[in-house]
Amino acid sequence: MYSNLLTYPLRLGTLALALSMGTSAVALAQAAQSEGLPPAERSYQPFWAKRVTGYLKAADGTELRYSVLLPKAEGKFPVLVRYSGYDSGSIGGAAYLGDNETFSVTTDKQLVEQGYAVMGVQARGTGCSQGTFDFLGPQYGTDGRDAIEFAASQSWSDGNIGMFGWSWAGMSQLMTAEEQPKHLKAIAPGMVLGDARGDSWAPGGVPNQEFTTTWHWFVDQRWEAVKASANAENDERCLKQVAENQGKVVATSLMYNMIRHPLRDEWVQQRSAPRDRAARIKVPVLSMQAWQDEAVMAREGYYQERLDPKQLWMVQASGGHNLYESERFRKKLVAFLDHFVKGQSNGFEKTPRVEVWQETVAENREGRHGANETAHPTWTIERDSFPIKPKAVTFALSENGQLIENGKGSGAPDGYNYPIPGPEVNTFLKDHAWGPQHPIWREGSLAYTSAPLTRDLLTYGTASADIWLTTFLSPDADLQVTVTEVRPDGQEVFVQRGWLRMSARKLDEARSTPLRPWLLDTPDAIQPMLPNVPALGRMEIPPFSHAFRKGSKLRIWIDAPSRTGGYGFNYFSITSRNSVVHDDAHPSQLVLGELTGIAVPSALPACDTLLKQPCRPDPLK
Repeated sequence: MYSNLLTYPLRLGTLALALSMGTSAVALAQAAQSEGLPPAERSYQPFWAKRVTGYLKAADGTELRYSVLLPKAEGKFPVLVRYSGYDSGSIGGAAYLGDNETFSVTTDKQLVEQGYAVMGVQARGTGCSQGTFDFLGPQYGTDGRDAIEFAASQSWSDGNIGMFGWSWAGMSQLMTAEEQPKHLKAIAPGMVLGDARGDSWAPGGVPNQEFTTTWHWFVDQRWEAVKASANAENDERCLKQVAENQGKVVATSLMYNMIRHPLRDEWVQQRSAPRDRAARIKVPVLSMQAWQDEAVMAREGYYQERLDPKQLWMVQASGGHNLYESERFRKKLVAFLDHFVKGQSNGFEKTPRVEVWQETVAENREGRHGANETAHPTWTIERDSFPIKPKAVTFALSENGQLIENGKGSGAPDGYNYPIPGPEVNTFLKDHAWGPQHPIWREGSLAYTSAPLTRDLLTYGTASADIWLTTFLSPDADLQVTVTEVRPDGQEVFVQRGWLRMSARKLDEARSTPLRPWLLDTPDAIQPMLPNVPALGRMEIPPFSHAFRKGSKLRIWIDAPSRTGGYGFNYFSITSRNSVVHDDAHPSQLVLGELTGIAVPSALPACDTLLKQPCRPDPLK
């Protein structure tokens, strides 16, 4: 949902005017400095033959802003639609040319040069589109359908329409395709919320209200970019609509709705539509998913499992939210679109269905785009079908902080003071990095560590942390489990995190597996804790793939939730003494998925080279 938190103000003033006049890059930099802005990382000259802007009518008459960039060629063109509530309806404007754009101007440029018309559509109630903002509400999909059919009917369109983009522009693709517009040929969604509550608003039942609050701020900033372009174009209609939308959006914002809807009620359940209705998608899909995604997490509601596998291609990668910008991925994206939207016989349909990027690195981490555009895997795994099915491997929690593969736990329970949050990781203020430990972290966390591994352990998919917990005179507790690798060189590498509110622990037994507990997550399923009575909480740890090399150790930390990426948790706050029980009657364990028969490169990656997988010195050493 955050495509990028820009590090500079978005009131462009003189810069927007300079852009609108087609000023040189030098003049643009001078204009930026006159506005008190840091020098622009990039600027663009128009790379299209013609820009078409206007408003299309949704079925109920609501008018949605659009902007189209047409290639430098004659005739009609296949059209690629990016549809979101950020600034998509203003692509090609002054802010866009100054790289003040939520998504990737460079990707748009390549697609236009490849002969596509790139069309941005603004969601209702956002930017300068009419209507009322309703994130992932029912009209989001039907509006998308209307936009696709509008694009197909235009004089510059050849009637073949695709969709692309990530985050909000990925969710729009799912909801649009579920409405089955006649002229939609293919979609390429990345980094989505398939089930908004389970993926983001309350993963494991733990409220994540910081994200929805700060996201509201981010959306408002993106509309400032819309205003900058409209000012440069003297577009009074757009400016008036943006002001109206900004004035009324708070009442329908996620910030407010998370307070109004703290549990999975009917309103919240509607926002799982991208996942729940995914079986209605009948066009080819290229899905991109990032394991350490700091904005929407890697879970994505598991919508891909509801698609026709014959119509699905996937890229799964270690790394973060904006990995869709990767030039390596862009090659696959263009080949996919060329085949299914243009109709080229390029052999894409014969390519592997699943490509798993292992140990993603980047040559350039400077600026907004560098780390993502140059991102690429160190090595890959490919498969001809999805899903990939790993085998389950179990590690028992035991006395003295042991994690025993295929063993049994023993010893007295381990107690810790609650709630003391674990360290932050990959936050926007300290990205690609661990934050500091809490001053009394030793009293507020537990760690369980395996012996040095005698083989390479290549994990894949979801995991389950099955924790038997007691609390002292408290009806609830929120757990965070962090999976790490402790390397032979004494460095600890972040792998993945999961969360669970113990009162939300009741499972849908029909859908749960050893590797994926499935919470019922309904108001009627709430089960408070009883004082000093052990209760089993099975925590779903979102998907990941990581190579734990021979000689390394596997570790999990148990503590209270802490900031992770853009997620900040409103954890249950009554202080207590919690204990993890791990005897024969209460087998606390970690269950991982393992892929076998795959040769793992022997060399350990250099510390802090893996995107979103920072190292730190082992705190327990």
